[in-house]
Order: sequence, then structure tokens, then C-alpha cells
Amino acid sequence: MFNLRRKRNKLKNQTVTEKPQNIKHALKLFIKLLMQRKKSIFTVITMAILGSVMYTAIPWFMGIAIDNVAKLITDFGIGNFSFEQVIHVITWPLIGLLIASILSFIFSFIQERIMAVVSEDSGTYLRQLMTDKMDRLPLKFYDDIKVGEILSRNSVDIERIAEILVVGFNQFLSSVFNIIIGLVVMIYISPILTLIVFVLILISSYTTMFISKKSQKAFAENFETLGEFNSLVEEMVTGNTLVKVFNQQDESIERVKESNRKQHDAHLKAMFMNYAIYPAVRFLNQIAFIVSAVVGAVFAIQRKMSVGVVQAYLQYVSQVSEPITEASFIINSFQASLASIERVYQIIDMKDEVSDIENPIVIKKTKGQVEFKNVKFGYNQDEMIMNGVSFIAKPKQMIAIVGPTGAGKTTLINLLMRFYEINEGQILIDGVDTKNMARRDVRQMFGMVLQDTWLFEGSVKDNLSYGKKDATLEEIKTAATLAQSHHFIEMMPYGYDTIISSDASIVSQGQQQLLTIARTAVANPPILILDEATSNIDTITEKKIQEALAELMKDRTSFVIAHRLSTIRNADLILVMNKGNIVESGNHDELITKNGMYAELYNSQFMNN
Repeated sequence: MFNLRRKRNKLKNQTVTEKPQNIKHALKLFIKLLMQRKKSIFTVITMAILGSVMYTAIPWFMGIAIDNVAKLITDFGIGNFSFEQVIHVITWPLIGLLIASILSFIFSFIQERIMAVVSEDSGTYLRQLMTDKMDRLPLKFYDDIKVGEILSRNSVDIERIAEILVVGFNQFLSSVFNIIIGLVVMIYISPILTLIVFVLILISSYTTMFISKKSQKAFAENFETLGEFNSLVEEMVTGNTLVKVFNQQDESIERVKESNRKQHDAHLKAMFMNYAIYPAVRFLNQIAFIVSAVVGAVFAIQRKMSVGVVQAYLQYVSQVSEPITEASFIINSFQASLASIERVYQIIDMKDEVSDIENPIVIKKTKGQVEFKNVKFGYNQDEMIMNGVSFIAKPKQMIAIVGPTGAGKTTLINLLMRFYEINEGQILIDGVDTKNMARRDVRQMFGMVLQDTWLFEGSVKDNLSYGKKDATLEEIKTAATLAQSHHFIEMMPYGYDTIISSDASIVSQGQQQLLTIARTAVANPPILILDEATSNIDTITEKKIQEALAELMKDRTSFVIAHRLSTIRNADLILVMNKGNIVESGNHDELITKNGMYAELYNSQFMNN
């Protein structure tokens, strides 16, 4: 109970104005989340009720003690009774007050402790759901939603949900029961006075909600201008050299000054609302207290109410008015959390990737023949980008895929790996339709070396064995030697046990690409996919790596996406793509003779060189 009061400021300072798109649906999701811990929630509600009863009993016992002392004064007069008599008349009320305070603390502690556990468990539960969902979502999901948005829902939104559970939900329960029980006791004491006080509280609450909305706008503007100022400063610092190159120092200073002025004004406005307006709001909230104090004093003089009952009534006014007038802060925080839970469940409720068929076909020993049969595909059902793509890649052939940017080269590879499902046609591996195979089995046949390198934080050995967990150190070293990376790995502080990552400065971009080639070599797949695998490697190293790749591609079917056409002159089959379709196919000499798009691309590169 008392800890909840200390946490209210945390909710007050939240200026988030987000609202769920569908409040009813968001509420159902929130209740559904709570029902994951039914026993705990029911225990929390019970503790909240008992805690509110004890909290309400404290002023009552204080009132009894005050009335007993007042009776002593009335009966004997001031100074005509002993200290022992005072102790005698206040002992039992004080014992009752002490017991009520201790029980209130215990119930509050149990309530908060359980909700803290529920909050953590709920956060873990949602993160687990999100993680499981990520594994089942199609690749299109990652194409449509930014990585930052996914991370935000998995961290910020779930944290907000957990916070409202441990703070807001507890406060909500305690406030509701405090209001109900407090009003019952107030009506019991004086129905007429309670009606007057309640009307005043509602008027004060409406004013508070109106002003709090204005305050939230001021704080939102403050945070917005602060974000703009920080972004501008970061931009000026990171682009400092460019600013000086183009002699834009004066203009940059003026831009920063203007942004700083806006932030200064917005900050002053927000601080004024916080430190000047809220005291006024608190004054309005005290009107009911003042009225009840004056009326209560009149009733006490008229002997309609005792002094002890009057002081108890005044405390009940605070007990009821405070949570009512703070309703706007609780509602805004709760709305923000509902918006968060709605965003989290938008991902959780998304359709999974199309399931694999039952009893899928397994190719025990892959020969490596790949065939596209009249394949049609579109990222949207109404807009096909591939219309009847067909070709055959025979076992152990090198297939080059060329074309301008946006021609569909990567799309073809994505379909081959079953990252997307085709709309019509067939993709066959060794004569078996990939739809009749498990995705895991399809992807296990391929090894990919992408233009964008990726290494996780871990040892070199673990990174290279990523595609084959049971690889021996000897196999790893052999693959590293093949990829021209063994020598620089040995020069690292701990050799193959050195911790690396894509962000670590210990390996250059070119070295990272060599390591990804070695990783593919360790996996030893029957079919290779190379997407500009030497784009980040210097000319000298490129010659060595081309030899290594040639060795790696021996006895394997390989698909090579290339922009430098000189690297694929020896390809067995070159597929020239444009606007999602294959417009030409053949080997280098045949395509040059045709004098079509390939010849134009090749000659333009030759002339530029």
C-alpha cells in the first residue's frame, strides 16, 4: 500500500500518449495475459481487498483514541486526569491501529511481491512467444518490418507491459478498493456531507484531467524538440569534416542555435506546467478536504459528530479523492500499455509460414540437378514479377545469374531456398518438387556466401562450424586454408579460440568475407550459392580467393550472382535476368554472339575498365 504510493510519481511522469487501435481487443489481450497466472492474480486481488480494509481501519482507530481522550477531558477537565488514565483509554485503539498498520504492510508486501513475479513471468512469457514466433514467420515478415521495430516490440513494449503490471495494476486495484471501502465508511458517517464532497471531488478530477492533458502535450513537445536537437548535434559532429569542406560552419551553428532555442522554450513550458500548474491542481484537490473540514467542525460543535470521527472522515476524503484525481495518469499509462500489448500480439497472432507436408521426401544423396519449371511468383498476389521462369542446372555446373539492379537475381535465390513460396510452377531438385520436401532438408543442401558478411560473437572455431556443429578442428583448418584465412587466424591472439564478431575490429571486412567462405566450406554442401562473394576483397586476395572458390565449386552445382562479368566467363550457364524474368541464357561466347543485353552489359564494363 505505502510502496504503491511512492511509485505513483513514476506513472505521473510518463508522457506517453499512445492509444490502442482497438481498446476492446487490447483489453481482452491484457486479461488473457493475466489469466496465465490465475491463482496469483486472485491472490493479489484478495490481498488488495484486505490491505484496503486495514488501511481504512487505521483512521477509525485513531478516531476512537482521539474520542477517548476527548471524553477524559469532558469528564474530568484538562489537567484533572492522570497519565495512566490516558494510557488506559488509548491502549486498545493504538494496539488496533498498530495491528492494522502491520497487516496493511504485510498484505501490501505480498501483493507487490506476487505482482513483481507475475510481471517478470509475463515478460518472459511474451518474449518466449515472440521468439518462437520469429522462427515460424515467413521471410516476407522481415522484409516488411524494420529490425528496429521488431526489437522495440520485443524490448520496450514488453517492458512497458511488465511495468504496468507491477506498478499500475497494483495501484489500480488498491485505488479501486480504497475508493469503494472509503466511500462506504464516509456514507455511513454522513451521507449528506459525502454527497457534497463527492461532487467537489468529481469537479476537481475533471479539472485535473483537463490540465494533465495540457501538461502531457507540453512534455511531449519537450521530448520531441530534445530528440531533434540531439539528432542535429549528432549529425553535425559526425559530419564535421564535410561541414568544413563546404564551409558551412556558420549555417550549421545557426541551425543548432535555432534547434536549441526551440528545445529551451519547450523545456521551460514543460517545467512551468510541472512546477506551477500542478500546485494549482493540488489546491483544487484540497477543496473537498477544506469543505469537509469546515462542515465537520460545525457538526462537531453541534455534537452531531465527534472530533475523532471528524479527523477519520478527513482522512477518508484524502483516501478517496487522491486516486480519483490521479485517474488521468493511471489511464494514460494503462492506455500506453494496452497499445504495447496490441503491438506485441500483432506479431504473435500473425500467420505462420506454410507448414511442411506430412511425410516429406528426403533425398539421401544429392546429385545437384536443379530445375525451374514455368515458375510464377509475386510478393503480392495481384502483382507477378516472375512469369514462367524455366531453366535446368545440371549436376556440378556453374550457373551465373546476371542483370541490372532489381532484375530479380536475389528473388530467384530466395525461391530456390524456399524462403518464399511460388505461386505457380515447380522447383525441382534431383527431380523432386521442393514443396514435397521439408524446408530444413532443402536448405541443408545449400551453402551460401553472401555479399553482406555476418559473424556472431563467439570464437573463430564456433563461427566456422556454424553449419556443421560436429566438425573437427582438422576439418575447420582445412576449410580455412582453402579460403585463404588460416594464416591470419593463426596470427590472432588465441588462434581459432579468439573471440570475434561482425562488429569487432580484430577482423577487417575482407577477412570477415574470407571467414564466411571458410564457414561454407566446413558445411560441405552439395549446392553452393555465391552472392558477390569477393566484393570486399582486394585485387590480390581476390585472385587467390577465386582459385579457392574454383576448388570449392568442384563437383558441386553452384549459383553465382555476379556484377563483375569477368568473374563468370567460364560459367556453364549464364542466366540474364531483367524485371524478374530470364531474358537470355547460354554460355559467355553464345551470349556475346547474340549481341543482346548480356553483350551490352559486358561491353560496357569492358569499356569502363
